Amino acid sequence: MWSPTIKLPLSKLSPMISPYSDEYFMKQAILEAQKAYDKNEVPVGAVVVANQQVIARSHNSTELLNDVTAHAEIQAITAASEFLGAKYLKGCTLYVTLEPCVMCAGALYWSQIDKIVFGARDEKRGASRYESLYHPKTIVTNGPLAEECGQLGKAFFKERRRVN
Repeated sequence: MWSPTIKLPLSKLSPMISPYSDEYFMKQAILEAQKAYDKNEVPVGAVVVANQQVIARSHNSTELLNDVTAHAEIQAITAASEFLGAKYLKGCTLYVTLEPCVMCAGALYWSQIDKIVFGARDEKRGASRYESLYHPKTIVTNGPLAEECGQLGKAFFKERRRVN
C-alpha cells in the first residue's frame, strides 16, 4: 500500500535531543576530581567543552607539581587553549566540581570563556561573592550534581583530619 511522504517545515519539527547535558559533562568533571582524590590532591575536577565535545580535562595537581597555581581550572584553561591554538575560549564551557576561587575566576575572566558551570559552592573561598571577577559576557551557573561534587571534598577533608 502506498503512503505519501509528509514533509514538515523545519519549524514544526521538535529539536533533536542531545545526550550531552550539564549533568553529563559534570560527571566527566567528577571523574577528574576522583583522580585528584586518588592522588591525595584536593578533589576538584574540570572539563572544557566546545561544540558538545570535551577538549580539555584536568584536576588539581598542586601537590604533584609543587605549585599553588596548579588548580583544575588553570590546568583546563591551558589545555583548552593549546587544543584550540588560541588564548581565548570563546564558544567554550567550563564544568568544574567546585566553585572557582578568586585566582581561577581571574584567569577565566582573561580567557573570555562563554560559560562556567560549577557543582558545589565554596562558601569560604568561592568567587561568586565577587560577581565582577568574571567577564561580563560569561554566564555563571551552579547546581548540577552539587551534592555529588560536594561529597568528594567533604570525604577528602574528613579523611585528612582523621589522619593528622
